[in-house]
Amino acid sequence: MKRLFILLLIACSTIATIHAQQRAKGQQTTPIHVKTLFNDIIKTWGNPSDEVFSINKNPNTNLIESSVRITYFVANNSEWTDENAKSLNLKDISEAFKKDEPTSYQLLHLSPGTNESFSLRAVDGNGKDKSYLVRGMNKEEMWLLCTKNAENPQLRDAYAIKWTLSDDESKILGAVYQITSLRPDIYEKELASSRKTFKIVGRVDENIKDSLYNIYIAETADELANIGDDDYVACVPVINKRFEWQTELEKPMVGRLRCIFPDGSLCSAWINLDFVPGETYNITVHNGYYDGDQDYERRVGRNSGRSLLNERQKRGNDDVVILDDVVIDTIPTDHRAIPLKDEVNPTPEQKMQMEAKGHAIAANIDAIKATYKSLKPFVDMGSLTGSDNYFKQIIRLNKELDVKCQDYIKYLGGFDSLPSDWKTDLYEGILGFYSKQSQVFGELYKKVGLLPKPAQKAQKYVNKLMEKYMKEMKKAMTEN
Repeated sequence: MKRLFILLLIACSTIATIHAQQRAKGQQTTPIHVKTLFNDIIKTWGNPSDEVFSINKNPNTNLIESSVRITYFVANNSEWTDENAKSLNLKDISEAFKKDEPTSYQLLHLSPGTNESFSLRAVDGNGKDKSYLVRGMNKEEMWLLCTKNAENPQLRDAYAIKWTLSDDESKILGAVYQITSLRPDIYEKELASSRKTFKIVGRVDENIKDSLYNIYIAETADELANIGDDDYVACVPVINKRFEWQTELEKPMVGRLRCIFPDGSLCSAWINLDFVPGETYNITVHNGYYDGDQDYERRVGRNSGRSLLNERQKRGNDDVVILDDVVIDTIPTDHRAIPLKDEVNPTPEQKMQMEAKGHAIAANIDAIKATYKSLKPFVDMGSLTGSDNYFKQIIRLNKELDVKCQDYIKYLGGFDSLPSDWKTDLYEGILGFYSKQSQVFGELYKKVGLLPKPAQKAQKYVNKLMEKYMKEMKKAMTEN
């Protein structure tokens, strides 16, 4: 390992020296003539209103993985073909590309009359692929130049221009393409070797001190449920707040990610995932929650309809509220959950009253859960715009629930046979329910950002009820 580290240092030093020597000799590394030409064409004849522009960045590193800028232009044919014209012309294009040829690893010129079409692919680090047709008609002329990206040698910068005459031959109609993406030789090679590779790319929040992560794999949900703490297949270290792990899989499986704290203890919570060949799962772990890979979950994971995890495993072991399947503990409303003394049983009428009140509370709880669940489509779209009525309904249903809970508590207070701590147990259930609702708002904030005013009002009302029942529980404990 030490020898490898030394060799890496030597290699890095050698590369840095070569780069310094190249800069010292004034060696051109970017196609400055073509870039200047494109800027002049866009400034002189470009149509910004029709421009195609997009940038994709790695969410963890914020580095560009791909970018696309396509600008259409219209020029006067008389200026375009006149070598003596003061504006840009046809000769300037060929000269710019030829001057920058030393910086390129691909240079291509297609003249009018040839039947060859040409497309540029933009592939980012996650394998997302989009193709752009540059030349589709044999009457078009095209120039293309490709270079390695100066900041990241794994990326390719492609510069292309095409043009053709208008029907009346008075205008030149064209487009300029500037596309940065993964180099074709890299993604084609990686594509062949990555069809079986599943990879986890993780980032750890600066505020937590996770040091290791255990990785567990199982073929089925039942097998994962029974897996032992020591049955991990890998123990991955966290280095500079980052960790990565990959394996070759013949088929989709299920797995688990579990933190080991610096003192060597296992975290009581874990994250269950679908392990799918040919896919990469990106995750950022925070203190008490994590940002999962929503695109992954939608395509091949728990929200795809193909997940191998059961509903419980999708939530993990810590009852975290997930909007895909809102999980909120119910208040114990069955009369059998109320610990009446053995020597005094409720009359049939009392049982019926308790059950009726309990069913009313349960129905109210189900309505609240259903309302939260109705927010999922908004979350998937990344915006709560148009969801105001749902939050107004959450407030209304919680007001009704508060009245029903107070009535239930008052009714049970009429039983002399109840133990002294019955109120405490009941309040714990009520508070647990409101606590779960509060977590939903936390989830919403993480997924969509700023909450609209109706959502903020609903959140405040839920928190107000939490404070109310907390005070009542403290009072009941004092009375005991």
